[in-house]
Amino acid sequence: MRGINSSLKEVQRVTATFDKVADIIAETSEIDRETITPESHTIDDLGIDSLDFLDIVFAIDKEFGIKIPLEKWTQEVNEGKVSTEEYFVLKNLCAKIDELRAAKA
Repeated sequence: MRGINSSLKEVQRVTATFDKVADIIAETSEIDRETITPESHTIDDLGIDSLDFLDIVFAIDKEFGIKIPLEKWTQEVNEGKVSTEEYFVLKNLCAKIDELRAAKA
């Protein structure tokens, strides 16, 4: 029973993170909230440009009390160490946000 409860809490936390991030994206980029899904790629699917993404990251940092290492992530993508999907598909971005929050706690 304990495993089920912790799994449920994990799903609820991830869903709450996604909902907040999707709301931030919709507000910052004037994208219809209903079109934003966990599978959405912020650049390829949603068409968010680099300036809007900086605004989104700033708002996420403020909302969650974290500091997204955007410069490091961009460097890793540019050097081919990770694909853009690692950081820019929303479900993956939300997982990274949750990791940063857990590390700060």
